[in-house]
Amino acid sequence: MNLTLLFNAIAAASAPAADQAVDTASKFFNWGGAAIALIGAAIAVVLAGIGSAIAVKNVASAGIGLLSEDPRQFMPALVLSLLPSTQGIYGFVIAFMMLGKVSADMNFTSGFSLMLAGLPIGIVGFMSAIFQGKVAASGIQLAAKQPKHWSRAMILTLLVEMFALLSFIISIFMVNNG
Repeated sequence: MNLTLLFNAIAAASAPAADQAVDTASKFFNWGGAAIALIGAAIAVVLAGIGSAIAVKNVASAGIGLLSEDPRQFMPALVLSLLPSTQGIYGFVIAFMMLGKVSADMNFTSGFSLMLAGLPIGIVGFMSAIFQGKVAASGIQLAAKQPKHWSRAMILTLLVEMFALLSFIISIFMVNNG
């Protein structure tokens, strides 16, 4: 019974008076720019990270198959498995750069500009990581059949990396000019 009185007193004290209107819309737009920018940072790191995780899982699984046949092939399996992880790193770097520019008083336009900066590395990083993983998994198969030529597979895998690098550079320019 006493707890009920206490909770009612707290609720009454924290509720706005009848003559004080709660303006939730202006509160959102006061911090809306920062919220939008944080969404962009999340897009950059989450999408690129998910793409890298999917790709690394696929390549490492193929690498484990290679190692079950020939344990001496650890280096090719490791290098080819690591290559698709760079997109996740690029997404993290862009998100970190974006977080350095977010402020509580950021207007909506600045926040939206930063949010857009996360899209190139988020979307292209996601897709290129998955595609790079497919190429790297094929490289694992090459290493199984012709161990001396695994470095050629690495070079072909790096061709897909170029698209992630281009989107990373565009995101850097967008963050710095936003």
